[in-house]
Amino acid sequence: MSIARKVNSVQRLFFRLEKEIHTFQNTTGLNCIAGCGKCCAKPDIEASPLEFLPWAFSIFKEGRALEVLKALTEEKSSMCHLYRPLSLTEQASGSCGDYQHRGLICRLFGYGANRDKLGQMRLITCTLIKNTFSDRYEATKTAIEKGLYVPVFTDYYQKLAQIDLKLGSKILPVNKAMKVALEEVLYYYAYRPFPKGYKKVA
Repeated sequence: MSIARKVNSVQRLFFRLEKEIHTFQNTTGLNCIAGCGKCCAKPDIEASPLEFLPWAFSIFKEGRALEVLKALTEEKSSMCHLYRPLSLTEQASGSCGDYQHRGLICRLFGYGANRDKLGQMRLITCTLIKNTFSDRYEATKTAIEKGLYVPVFTDYYQKLAQIDLKLGSKILPVNKAMKVALEEVLYYYAYRPFPKGYKKVA
């Protein structure tokens, strides 16, 4: 499968998830706090290269792949390369530098669930949401126990791996995952015609 087709497949999966999350948000009233970047600032975020393939493809088409790859290679911080904190002293507040192309883990966290040892759904969200919307959070837990649909992490990662088993099932620190995604795109187009929309850098 070509890189472009893989990117389209990942984007379709993301689009489906966005619709499910939108429905979940409207039903439960749970939302991220505006300007909060606490989960993005975590130094131990892990992801698969495949979920960042649309981002890598976009960077490549902009003619910035080698520049960004160099930055990722030299990156000393384990914080996500795309995260833009408000300041060095306010790292829990900020935003994503490329929200449109954020990874699957970024999309699921806060609005996704996993099954516990008994097979029960457990919502994976942050302490801030739990505390700020405590009544809604408790009502949502009860609704999930009664059958309210919630996107499931493992289900979505299995769907991702069906697009490309190698890139979709390998879980790495987030910056390493982005680096591998960029390398995959660069390697693919090393001996192939560049994709439509490629911006040639002077």
